[in-house]
Amino acid sequence: MPRLDQLVGFKRWLVVEPLPARRGGAGPTRYRSPGTADAILSTVCEFLRFCARHDLVDPTLVRRLHEPRHLRFLPPGYEAGEDEQFRTVRSRVLRFATAEAPFEFLEPEQIAPLLAAAGNPRDRCLVALIAMTGIRIGEALGLHREDMHLLTDSRDLGCPIGGPHLHVRRRPGNTNSALAKSRFPRSIPVPTEAIDLYADYLHERAHRLSDPDVPDGGGNPLVFVNLYRPPLGRGMGYGSTKEMFDGLAERTGMTVRPHLLRHTAATTWLRQGTSRDTVQQLLGHASPVSMQPYLHPDEADKRAAVETGAAWART
Repeated sequence: MPRLDQLVGFKRWLVVEPLPARRGGAGPTRYRSPGTADAILSTVCEFLRFCARHDLVDPTLVRRLHEPRHLRFLPPGYEAGEDEQFRTVRSRVLRFATAEAPFEFLEPEQIAPLLAAAGNPRDRCLVALIAMTGIRIGEALGLHREDMHLLTDSRDLGCPIGGPHLHVRRRPGNTNSALAKSRFPRSIPVPTEAIDLYADYLHERAHRLSDPDVPDGGGNPLVFVNLYRPPLGRGMGYGSTKEMFDGLAERTGMTVRPHLLRHTAATTWLRQGTSRDTVQQLLGHASPVSMQPYLHPDEADKRAAVETGAAWART
């Protein structure tokens, strides 16, 4: 059983021990960030709590790992209870102080160069779909063609939702291991521009998979599949998607990742005045607390707010 002093030493080791070198051994020495180290400590403490409940470790140790903490200021969305009985929470003793940094995002005008740099219809469709709908990469790679309800009226398909949209569903059995994070299905409207790119991609897909040597004649139900490398028709995986985005970053000189495009969609919606509840539903967040990192007003936002608030003085 670990002792408290050993856990304290482990906490220090997490940030002072260098990480393994990257493939090829090139690049500077890397270390874990305090945020990563704190996440590891949280997992270890929860594991010890589990062990204590099953009499595998001394419960006294587990009790020493936490202390009561009274919340003077409640996080967004946190309910303190009718009698504020939930204001006192368990706080870990072994932890790193970390500040939650706002998410990175692109300005809307930076999306067009990314689409231009994408070398084929499939990649353009994938980039645009994430940037326009805020869908997660696992959700995008896990889309089935039956999820794409892009008609003006989908009632003939048995779907009551009006307008072009897609459905996000959690499917653990996807052959490319793509998995939606949320257990709860949701629908997301799809704009006309994304529909046009999807049509271009389907035309390219049908052409490339028309060869009789392609297994199943390209009948994979997944939306995004291999078209430019074998095995043709297999569901596009996380590895090839990362290579594609790395290539986009190299060609454009911009930092670009799937999740950054998701943040871009959310930031654009919020700047346009879309309610937080609507953005939360579009993104598929179960808790409003998850919306906090998207709120990153810049100096122009603050200037505009103050100028608008002082409009009465100019009348």
